[in-house]
Amino acid sequence: MFIAASLLFLGEVLIATKLKDYHFIRAYFGDFLVVILVYCSVLAFWKLEPKRLALGVFIFACLIEIAQFFQLADRLELTGAARIMLGTSFSWEDILMYALGCLSVYVLVKYLKYPSNTSL
Repeated sequence: MFIAASLLFLGEVLIATKLKDYHFIRAYFGDFLVVILVYCSVLAFWKLEPKRLALGVFIFACLIEIAQFFQLADRLELTGAARIMLGTSFSWEDILMYALGCLSVYVLVKYLKYPSNTSL
């Protein structure tokens, strides 16, 4: 899972830097992938039940989206990477993409019996 998380991270960096002019990829696919990245990152270090992890990642992503709704980055005067990671614009479509990403990774891990272990 560590390798998967690393590749997903590189994909997210590529989307943010080189593919930023492609609206669908930047606005939707990046949100779909980011929850899979978080899921794989957590699973790389801890063995957790897939459904609980997927639900936890979805809740976490929704909390970030709620923080965007309340303009937390502006209120905290965040800059740089912190501002980028928290985000600045709320979108219902983002929540849909988070749900689809969490559901997809849950199905892959649970039903394809992808090995979940704690090794790096």
